[in-house]
Amino acid sequence: MLRLLDDFLWVLRREGFVVSTARALDAARACELVGFDDRGTFRDALAAVLVERAADRARFQAIFDRFFTKGRAHAGDFWGRLRERGFSDPELQALRELLEAAAARSGPGEAAGFLALTGSEGDLDKILAAAGIARVLAPVHSPLQIGYYSQKVQERAGISAMASSIRRLRGALMEALGSERGAALADALHAELDAVRKRVREHVEGVLERKLGPADSGEKRSRMDKPFHALSHQELIEVRRAIRTLAERLRGAERVRRRRALRGRIDPHRTMRRSLRTGGVPFVPQKRIRRPDRPKLMILCDISDSVRHASAFLLELVSVAQELFSKTRSFVFVNEIAETTSLFSGSTTGQALARIARGEVVSGAGNSNYGRVLRDFEERAGRDVDRRTTIVLLGDGRTNYFPDEAAVVSRLRERAQAFLWICPEDPSQWGSGDSAMLRYAAAGARVLVARTARELEAAAREVVARRK
Repeated sequence: MLRLLDDFLWVLRREGFVVSTARALDAARACELVGFDDRGTFRDALAAVLVERAADRARFQAIFDRFFTKGRAHAGDFWGRLRERGFSDPELQALRELLEAAAARSGPGEAAGFLALTGSEGDLDKILAAAGIARVLAPVHSPLQIGYYSQKVQERAGISAMASSIRRLRGALMEALGSERGAALADALHAELDAVRKRVREHVEGVLERKLGPADSGEKRSRMDKPFHALSHQELIEVRRAIRTLAERLRGAERVRRRRALRGRIDPHRTMRRSLRTGGVPFVPQKRIRRPDRPKLMILCDISDSVRHASAFLLELVSVAQELFSKTRSFVFVNEIAETTSLFSGSTTGQALARIARGEVVSGAGNSNYGRVLRDFEERAGRDVDRRTTIVLLGDGRTNYFPDEAAVVSRLRERAQAFLWICPEDPSQWGSGDSAMLRYAAAGARVLVARTARELEAAAREVVARRK
């Protein structure tokens, strides 16, 4: 029953409930106290320890009722579901032996597919939560891609190979159980595989929904999710307003963080050690000693025509970065680089952006030359890059067939805390024509795709998180 409870807790986590280890232990104790005989008592006992808010109670009950469906095995029990379909224990034992033999002959990729098919929902969730699956889904950005990326995930998890495995098992099952029962059991396996595929698609849909954010009004969502090049003049103004609102939110969050840092947080270990001197009386709480960090940020923005909107929006956040990081340096470039740190510190953001747009800092007439820019940046600021420095470069990585100098990115990444490359171009275009994005990524740059305002907001939040 502990396995059943563990599967149920996995489903709750997948649906957004926070289930810590302590709560899982409390749930196990609650099950031990009330037992499983009375469905309502069992459900209420779990709800008492797992549901934080009254508003979540109805959602919990719906998940519980769906998982512990009356009249058949719970949703996570593969063998129980087959038993409920009318297959006997000897027939299931024959299937188990055939599956074990097939899994033993399979390669590493197919082994995960066998686990996804015959395991619980928790096992499938663990497979889908793996880092490799997350990398496969990193580029997804549109509902039109759900089918394609669902297939990619199935291939990565070994689920696609299970269809051919079941076809091979059909003959063995018919030989072991007879034509009619063997074919029926093979059909039941295909139905189980279809359910796994449906669960994978739901996972891809969930990843996309979390990436796009909550469903605001249709107009706002379409505006925030439109590619920069497709925005109208009025939409650009509204997106810029939204970016400025984000800047204010980041400022407010930093003020809250600093106030909390001044109050300090209680260190339970130091408190207990200190109380041992006096036997616990008096009991004096000890605060955690937070060593002040002094994170540094360097921002480079390509302001050529192909990425000018994304660059303008990121530069809107430079003044905020100066408040969040102990030292911020900003640069803009096309075919040559210029520092704009003093420009942003000595004027308003609007004035600085206007001067950059007029070409008073660097000329926008040329073509981007990433190789020259990276070399000049290394010569100018490379000695100031250390383990407290985060380098952020915004650009599409299109070199116009000039040398890409990816080795410079590798050297800077070795010295810096992180090298984040914000790319406003779709990953499907990387490596085509004069794009050097694949080489820059291989050199150590962590690439954050920012084709829309929402994706740029997510990238900005990741940059801010690096200050800790």
